[in-house]
Amino acid sequence: MLDQIFKAYDVRGIYPDQIDAPTCGRIGAAFARFVADTEGATRVIVARDMRPSGPELVHAFTEGALGQGLDVIDIGLVSTDLLYFAAGKLDAPGAVFTASHNPAQYNGIKMCRAGARPIGADTGLETIREASRTALGPVPVAGTRSEQDLLAAYAAHVHSFVDPAVLRPLKVVADTANGMGGLVVPEIFAGLPFELEVLFAELDGTFPNHPADPIQPENLRDLQRRVRETGADIGLAFDGDADRVFLVDELAQPLSGSLTTAIVAAGMLDRHPGATIVHNLICSQAVPEIVRERGGVPVRTRVGHSYIKQVMADTGAVFGGEHSGHYYFADNYRADSGLIAAVVVLEQLCRAGIALSELRQPFERYAASGELNTEVPDPAAVIERVAARIGAAHPTAGVDRLDGLTVQLDGWWFNLRPSNTEPLLRLNLEAPTPVDVERRVAEVRALFSA
Repeated sequence: MLDQIFKAYDVRGIYPDQIDAPTCGRIGAAFARFVADTEGATRVIVARDMRPSGPELVHAFTEGALGQGLDVIDIGLVSTDLLYFAAGKLDAPGAVFTASHNPAQYNGIKMCRAGARPIGADTGLETIREASRTALGPVPVAGTRSEQDLLAAYAAHVHSFVDPAVLRPLKVVADTANGMGGLVVPEIFAGLPFELEVLFAELDGTFPNHPADPIQPENLRDLQRRVRETGADIGLAFDGDADRVFLVDELAQPLSGSLTTAIVAAGMLDRHPGATIVHNLICSQAVPEIVRERGGVPVRTRVGHSYIKQVMADTGAVFGGEHSGHYYFADNYRADSGLIAAVVVLEQLCRAGIALSELRQPFERYAASGELNTEVPDPAAVIERVAARIGAAHPTAGVDRLDGLTVQLDGWWFNLRPSNTEPLLRLNLEAPTPVDVERRVAEVRALFSA
């Protein structure tokens, strides 16, 4: 079971479709021993989302950590970004039981070091997995468990990212999909001059209304309908653990993660002129263009939580964005937060004094394919085949291997990456128009076959 559990999703979490309490107890002990040995930790934070399996798994994990002599601070029901805030504010390692946007039968763990520093495949996850294979013997003096509520402190922290003097009344609809947004979103908006309506606010890990996966267009339909019905200025769609947000404008038209990254980057550069902005390599080419136009320094990274955090630390970046809807802030311990991104966009909207459908126009410059998955028996071999054929057909193309294969051609580009856990190739492609995108996607896919 451990090898299945520790197939890292975005090298930061554990997403099994089956995880039991004894296994969680061993993982809790291994996590506690790892952070004690590597950073001298004496306490860990534990939390969970609203999934029915959460309480039992948290209890087992806690007992494992206590048995290794570490104290446990249980912060209860939280969004994942609140867990990262807690790890930063309390300067302690943390673990939250959540399966994010996955279906109800899933559960898993997202872990971090003190200060919300990531634990990835090469920075501890493998060590914890190996230590979890057998039960660690308890130490002579067990740790103690306590509880702490950090929701109000987190709300104040989110508010610190905007200037309250420029905010004005706007109508906001938030679809929290019965996930943790139902708890945290009202608390954040209670201190802001916006009229908030929350769809599916009840915490229910069986997701009775629709899946908590807003990157899928069908899961935005309820939000889009309500934005049109109420004449709202903006719609916010959160995933199950509420660390990601996707936006729709007042016309109910969705904004991509790249578009939101560009808008937030502009807001951060207003506050931090000349700053460095990080974006992953499947973001729209518009993102680095806009960063340069606004006087900032764009830095391109691999896809993934731990990579972006590390590059932000190395470069001193104030903000980082991913096309998948994760947005990272230096003043948030370089952790991601959909809520912070949402309030920064709202501040931009208030400053501009125009509708979001108008605000978005200068930031939206190209057409994109979205992430297209193709099952192939040997993804690595296909990538090499495509690289060779592209090189022969376009000898002047820009090619790099930062993450999979990225090819920059005249007026369009694409990236091919293998899945970490499945025999899939992930294609992202951008071109001037939707017709160009369709044609170029067919062209690239034609190179897959032997």
